[in-house]
Amino acid sequence: MSDKRDCYEVLSVARSASAEEIRKAYKREALKHHPDRNPGDAASEAKFKACNEAYQILSDGEKRQIYDQYGHAGLEGGGGGFQGAGDVFSHMQDLFSEMFSGGGGGRRQARGGDLRMQARLTLREAAFGVKREVTVRAPVVCDDCGGTGAKAGTKPEACGHCRGSGQVSNARGFVMFTAPCPRCGGQGAVIKQPCKPCEGRGAVERARKVMVPFPAGIDAGQRLRVSGQGLPGPQGAPAGDLYVEVDIAEDARFERDGADLVTRFHVSFASAALGAEVRVPALGDADTTEELPTVALKIPAGTQSGAVFTIKSQGVPRLDGRGRGSLVGVVQVDVPTALSDRAKELIEQLHEELELVGLSRGGASDARGRTGSAK
Repeated sequence: MSDKRDCYEVLSVARSASAEEIRKAYKREALKHHPDRNPGDAASEAKFKACNEAYQILSDGEKRQIYDQYGHAGLEGGGGGFQGAGDVFSHMQDLFSEMFSGGGGGRRQARGGDLRMQARLTLREAAFGVKREVTVRAPVVCDDCGGTGAKAGTKPEACGHCRGSGQVSNARGFVMFTAPCPRCGGQGAVIKQPCKPCEGRGAVERARKVMVPFPAGIDAGQRLRVSGQGLPGPQGAPAGDLYVEVDIAEDARFERDGADLVTRFHVSFASAALGAEVRVPALGDADTTEELPTVALKIPAGTQSGAVFTIKSQGVPRLDGRGRGSLVGVVQVDVPTALSDRAKELIEQLHEELELVGLSRGGASDARGRTGSAK
């Protein structure tokens, strides 16, 4: 009678456990008793071997059926037991590949590399969005071979060295070392008759146009991803992505601060002193046809240079679509530099009048640097 432990007991699962439950239990127990985690522990090494033997049996439908009916004795003559390190690691390889790569097990198809470029937009283009055709000069799939790299009428053949897996593995003790196949370079296939136009690479360099949609509100330094417009993948694998970094040209009228726009506008000395309605540079709307749009702003009497006024919903549309920022206007009062005799006489009279009421020496300082909002 065999003295081997019950397979279900080794993996701590019920006899009615599903294939997925058995797999999860195997992963848990194998990691728990792996020799790398328990160096020099003979008991853990024995349990690790038992886990692999149990999983070999229970993960195979036919072997599991025989085991359930006859136990270990039913498999002793049929080679269903533990076959050594090579057999153990044939099971462990997919398990650890999934765990450490975050994938679903097995070998992933190679993907093409990504491309990066920069596109410069005007402030209006960035504010209201634009579709821009950009030129990308990079390898594209070869028309003659369809990206396989093999001569028309032929196709790559599975690599005999790695059996098409693209990887070769060697067990050293209880550690499996995996590396790209030296014969096929990790591709899993070899090309015996290369395509002449692309010299077996599956791609040729060519300039191509890519339409890139820039959303309204995008800002400098932000990056867009255009899926599938990068470098073609090897052997017909999926292409990489194109990343477009946004740069925004300087605008003579505005400084951008997120969704807000800052503009500096001039008013005459008289308008600042008496108050007036002025036109302030504005961005306008997406369908504005005016070359230099403006918006009306009332400034109160006594406005000083540096005064700040905020006009809501006249800034840049927010990227998330939640309205627009503000237009922030900074006043610059223009003091006359050339005066006629009559103008000098009037200003002198004004100066005398202001002194009489005590306003010539800062009496109006309460208006200095005031802020307001357009109504």
